[in-house]
Amino acid sequence: MTVTLADVAEHAQVSPATVSRVLNGNYPVAAATRERVLRAVAELDYVVNGPASALAAATSDLVGILVNDIADPFFGIMAGAAQAHINTPPAGADGSGAATAPVRTNAERLAVVCNTGGSPARELTYLTLLQRQRAAAVILTGGAIEDPEHSAAVAAKLARLAAGGTRIVLCGRPALPPAEGAAVSATLSFDNRSGARRLTEHLLSLGHRRIGYVAGPAERTTTRHRLEGHREALSAAGVEDDPALTLHGSYDRATGRERAEQLLTLAPDLTAVVAANDTIALGVCAAARERGLRIPDDLSVAGFDDLPSATDTVPALTTVRLPLYEAGARAGVLASGAGGAGGTGGVEEVAAELVVRGSTGAVREHGRTKGIKRHSA
Repeated sequence: MTVTLADVAEHAQVSPATVSRVLNGNYPVAAATRERVLRAVAELDYVVNGPASALAAATSDLVGILVNDIADPFFGIMAGAAQAHINTPPAGADGSGAATAPVRTNAERLAVVCNTGGSPARELTYLTLLQRQRAAAVILTGGAIEDPEHSAAVAAKLARLAAGGTRIVLCGRPALPPAEGAAVSATLSFDNRSGARRLTEHLLSLGHRRIGYVAGPAERTTTRHRLEGHREALSAAGVEDDPALTLHGSYDRATGRERAEQLLTLAPDLTAVVAANDTIALGVCAAARERGLRIPDDLSVAGFDDLPSATDTVPALTTVRLPLYEAGARAGVLASGAGGAGGTGGVEEVAAELVVRGSTGAVREHGRTKGIKRHSA
């Protein structure tokens, strides 16, 4: 049965006029009311100007790129690369095979970056809005939220988008289960586990046995996979995994600083700290410096992603490189319908590479002053 504007108004407990104002954006509406209306639109799967079947025959030139935080270079790099490559023509269109650089055509596509702020509700709302706009493609970047109800809701949204002719590309998140992934055109999945395992193996080879870990949000697939790789390396080396030495937080610098301070207070004998990403690692380095600890002489610090800032730290950061720009560019090409789906079932695994720099070193048995703040004279 077709969902009407009146149905949305009743569900949101507002007037039909208010729903119209929110959807048209032509009149100021209180933020809380607007959020309630958009939630009702998402829950009822309301499509403007009639049922979705009436829109299935045509799509717009719009491409939606969903990110958790556009200010985070991890997402900014991928989104920028995807946007630059969404107008790549199909392979062989110019007689030279697949394009490797953005090419402008008469059928220009408009990329819109949708910043969810990590909110599951906003992710669903943006997918609904993109469905209403008959988006030509949708690219979802970064790890997924591990919540069965939300995962089912996202899968349902993607299925409706695909039914309307939208191409769905996952970039930097694991493939959906077969029962939910039929709508996905292609998946670029980062090899977070093996990258994290190699990073911890590197620290173990340097003699580290007391290793702290600052993880991201517990509900994110990226967090779980990187932590699993870390623990696999510890287990293979016969090193006890002390749960107290793993602390979760956001993927930001403040988390690194705060959690490192907690770890170093709890366990002043730590010789290394692994951060779930480079931004967290910068915060860890700041906390170490505030305690008067030298990196890597007193404390080795390692990150993940190999953001541009990783080489600007002193010393430069040991990390795991993910080819973020290349992955984003590939996602843009796939979203344009060029380049094929790649891999079995449309899944391409993006390899992670260990990059050793100056922030990690061998354990020093003498002259260490962990947990003691030095004061200059």
